Amino acid sequence: MHAIKLNGSGGPEVMAWADAPDPVPGHGEVLIEVAAAGVNRADLMQRQGFYPPPPGASEVIGLECSGIVAALGDGVRDWQVGDRVCALLSGGGYAEKVVAPATQLLPVPDGLDLGAAAALPEVAATVWSNLVMTAGLQSGQLLLIHGGGSGIGTHTIQVARSLGARVAVTAGSAEKLQRCKELGASVLINYKEDDFVAAVRAESSGADVIFDNMGAVYLSRNVDALADFGHLVIIGMQGGVTGELNVAALLRKWGTVHATNVRNRPATGHGSKAEIIAEVNRHLWPLVADGTVAPVIHAELPITEAGEAHRLLESGEAFGKVVLRVQDL
Repeated sequence: MHAIKLNGSGGPEVMAWADAPDPVPGHGEVLIEVAAAGVNRADLMQRQGFYPPPPGASEVIGLECSGIVAALGDGVRDWQVGDRVCALLSGGGYAEKVVAPATQLLPVPDGLDLGAAAALPEVAATVWSNLVMTAGLQSGQLLLIHGGGSGIGTHTIQVARSLGARVAVTAGSAEKLQRCKELGASVLINYKEDDFVAAVRAESSGADVIFDNMGAVYLSRNVDALADFGHLVIIGMQGGVTGELNVAALLRKWGTVHATNVRNRPATGHGSKAEIIAEVNRHLWPLVADGTVAPVIHAELPITEAGEAHRLLESGEAFGKVVLRVQDL
């Protein structure tokens, strides 16, 4: 098969479409003929040498894909050859074929294009596990999303609105904020011009849940923006890894800080990828099937232009997800 290989670490130019060994499904695994792969910031970090795959995972970039089941490993009972699926991966998505645990597959709803489906598994798992399973977002609560125009942000807005929450977002342009409003956000904050702490406090006593992709640079201000008993959920480090936490401010609010990712979770057991995908399939997937929650795709590029896809994501110009089309299936 062919896959994107890395010629060292660095810029997009280190990626090349080249021959690679065909993967073989082991016990409990499924072989997928890949139609498309979603592009995530974790992919950019791996390319730069900052985010290696977990032990035993494919060295090929790619945390999510869509395609057709091509073969079943021993012990797989819930899937059949020919099924249209999308999958949460620990790696390997930028390729013509990939193996994934059967417990990390989701059915592609009728009428949903495989290219669009490739944009869903990673964001769905990240959003549902953090927003609901960790922070317990409820109807009527205020959610603040940093980076509302990102792939994660656009998905989070829709999920939060489906749960009955009010949504505040930050974004860097009026155009992105308007599009966030169209998805369901009601508090629009231009982070280049406005103080998000003041904006949230003007709307409410604070945010019940803050979904943060920035990390260190926003840590203290996020605590200031929390409501009593609020949850700060950190899912990214775009603003650095080391920050100062005012513990007294957090104590005064009975607040909680969570820091999580999906890629390095165990495959099975408590808090595992299998547990998350099961919850996504049970609670979120019906909303995807009926169109309440839909993938927002900024661009779909051929896999041979993976470097351009990374440049586009790095530029900050994308609204929603960037997808790589591997082959027509």
